[in-house]
Amino acid sequence: MSERPLKNKLADVLAAGMSLRQAAISAAFLVAFAVSGQAQAAPTTPEACTALQKKYPQFKGKTLVNAINPHTPGYETIDPKDPSKYIGYDIDLGEAIGSCLGFKMAYKPVAFAALLTTLRSGQADIVISDIYATEERARAADFITYSKVFDGVLVAKSNPKKITGIDKSLCGATAAENTGYVEVPLIQNLASACKAAGKAAPVLQLYDNNANCIQAIMAGRADTYINDVNTVEQAVKAYPDKLEKAATLALPYSVGIAVPKGNKEFRDAIMAALVEIQKAGLQTKMLQKWSIPVENLEVPRLVVAK
Repeated sequence: MSERPLKNKLADVLAAGMSLRQAAISAAFLVAFAVSGQAQAAPTTPEACTALQKKYPQFKGKTLVNAINPHTPGYETIDPKDPSKYIGYDIDLGEAIGSCLGFKMAYKPVAFAALLTTLRSGQADIVISDIYATEERARAADFITYSKVFDGVLVAKSNPKKITGIDKSLCGATAAENTGYVEVPLIQNLASACKAAGKAAPVLQLYDNNANCIQAIMAGRADTYINDVNTVEQAVKAYPDKLEKAATLALPYSVGIAVPKGNKEFRDAIMAALVEIQKAGLQTKMLQKWSIPVENLEVPRLVVAK
């Protein structure tokens, strides 16, 4: 990667109000993922998509808006070579779905907590942004799942608090988490168990992106950050002398594509395209391209409000 685009990225980040240290953390992840993520060409469109375009002609030639939170390296981030573009596994997947159904994808970057409100307000048509398909979120949108969820437990080197997961090892510890993430209530729910054990409840520090959570550990303000295992592992690779992964957790969720509630035809079209992309092996190639374990792949299913 050339030095100039990285400097441009840092300038953009700083202009948005981040500190130089935060910018350096973000840039480290962008560099790591940009190198691996651009190693392979984008996959071709499956032949079966021709039939889908005939079945759903109303989407062909359109430009749809994907609301994203572009702060998860490997999934969706600003392209360090071109700050006007986005790169990552979710970006590739969305582009492949668009190609299959004949529409183009535009992007609207928002805070993670605003993803579903942006969709519901009509400012976006779809959300493909590493968002977990929970029953609570299904009240705001319908979901089509495409990936299993494995979290990593990020801690300072040597794990001084001996944290092992979302369990009583978090009692009295401080966890840095992203606002709106499913890990937040899981950690909050430990309060009663900690009290029964005669220990203090976990303390939560809420941030707007991964870089801030990671910086909180490195600065000694937080003891752990629990999030997608790939994000955690890349943080350890970037700062092996300061960070380590204490554990890997399987969470009872799936990552999903969010679409507006009640738009069954659009939901069915997205699901049909995703099925064909999986059958053609293209989603597996995307996982490999972005150094995400292929075991994360999940057969699509619907998560809707009961």
